[in-house]
Amino acid sequence: MATKLPRRDVVRIDELKALAHPLRQRILYHLAFVGSASSTSVAQAFGESTGSTSYHLRQLARYGFIEEDLERKRGRERWWRIVPLDLRAARDDPGAEHVTGQLRRIRLERDRALVDRYLAERHRFGDLAEAAMFSSSAIHLTQEELRRFTEEYVALVKGWWRPADTSPPDAAPITLLFYAFPWPGE
Repeated sequence: MATKLPRRDVVRIDELKALAHPLRQRILYHLAFVGSASSTSVAQAFGESTGSTSYHLRQLARYGFIEEDLERKRGRERWWRIVPLDLRAARDDPGAEHVTGQLRRIRLERDRALVDRYLAERHRFGDLAEAAMFSSSAIHLTQEELRRFTEEYVALVKGWWRPADTSPPDAAPITLLFYAFPWPGE
């Protein structure tokens, strides 16, 4: 069922900056759902120019977040696919704090937009929408318990991950959102 996702800690500031761009985050998510895509198809999906998407795809490839899909290459047209990784932003470098915070904000905005779009279009998904779940809970954990909890969640997701092109024909792209953080109060 699953493909093993190797863990990669993103530690260099240039890697973090490569990820901390809103269009690049959208591109990564797009590739995770559609499999391979060209700069033209990415540009059409986001209403961007092919020059812009081509540049951002090359930047993501430069840092190893995506790779060229040589099986789909046609002439000069390059196709790209995500490199399946468990990406983690390292927290050790105090100089990276600003970029890491920026990356978190971009991802949170992307996730909010995904939820809003899903809720607005929920009717399109028929029976699949009935299987969807929105859950929130309140639990009390120590720092170590929270670390263990999030690692168990990541392991669960990794156990179900597979490349888009190996999914059964009736499999649909599913967005998984998980937030676990200390309650900031009212």
